[in-house]
Amino acid sequence: MVALNIEDREKQLRGLLERVSAYVEQFHGGTVEFSSFDGRILKVRLGGACLNCPLLPSTLHGWVAGTVHQFFPDVEVIEDN
Repeated sequence: MVALNIEDREKQLRGLLERVSAYVEQFHGGTVEFSSFDGRILKVRLGGACLNCPLLPSTLHGWVAGTVHQFFPDVEVIEDN
């Protein structure tokens, strides 16, 4: 297996986040946006209905981080405030 460079991984992560955001937006009214990626830590911003929602941590860790870890188990997902 060939290891991807950081630019290729970022491109794939952006595409994955677009799909996750489309789901969250359609069914929950929220958004997930790419903020930055340093090769290990992916920072995302949650918006829309996610703002001030008590379930934001569940969305971040369950939906966003859970989905990212399925494809990129070595990437840590954190919220960019």
